Amino acid sequence: MARIVELDGAGEPDPPAVRHALLDDFRDLSRADRRPDRPGGRGLVLAEGTVVVRRLLASPYPPRALLGVPRRIHELAPELAALDVPAFVTDADTMAEVVGFHLNRGVLASADRAPAPDLDDLLAHATRVAVLEGVNDHENLGSLFRNAAALGVDAVLLAPGCADPLYRRSVRVSMGHVLRVPFVIASWPELTTALRAHGFVLGALTPAGDVAPGALADRERVALLLGAEGPGLSDEALALAEVHVRIPMVPGVDSLNVATAGAVAFHAVGSAGTA
Repeated sequence: MARIVELDGAGEPDPPAVRHALLDDFRDLSRADRRPDRPGGRGLVLAEGTVVVRRLLASPYPPRALLGVPRRIHELAPELAALDVPAFVTDADTMAEVVGFHLNRGVLASADRAPAPDLDDLLAHATRVAVLEGVNDHENLGSLFRNAAALGVDAVLLAPGCADPLYRRSVRVSMGHVLRVPFVIASWPELTTALRAHGFVLGALTPAGDVAPGALADRERVALLLGAEGPGLSDEALALAEVHVRIPMVPGVDSLNVATAGAVAFHAVGSAGTA
């Protein structure tokens, strides 16, 4: 069972908690929670809200600690029963003092990162994957992972220029699905070599495409390439794709938000359970 540690109402924990360094996982997040893989970042995975915390606790990411108001910690009691981690319990004002801002969702959890999956092993068991290039907006990235989870995409591959999908905002916007959809970060040569070795057809989404995404629905293995909001895919990425894909739209509109475009394309190429 998780170790419940009560914090007092003055913003300072009681003596046992004061000695618990894991409370520092949650301190001053507005200032210290930069990209976890950059200088100043803590390298941690942070989940907000009961739903996302549940997904974190069910994921491969090893939990470290929780911080929340009594009601939210109580809601998580079934999941906490099998864990040996501290759960810091306090009121909303004290929690805001620790975190650095008022957290409406009432609970946070921290975890260490899990080892990245092997690219070849991942692709050996996949039929639909998304390949992202230069997607550096954390909200778009989180939305893409949520869409991938909902529409049966087996994995997300991150080419150069993408933001860290485990940044707190990405985890929140994805509703925790970034913690369950496997992803790999690699160079274009690594990704294309592996994708072709496993028989994937590469379809690049671009306003200049000549087929609709549904044209790939009957292909056994499909990798959909999506670029950043605005610039889209680089010339290098477009040259790597066998098929250039365009989502049909009414005249005067040539593009969608990248997460929306991803959702349309994911649905069109089809996968088990999305019919």
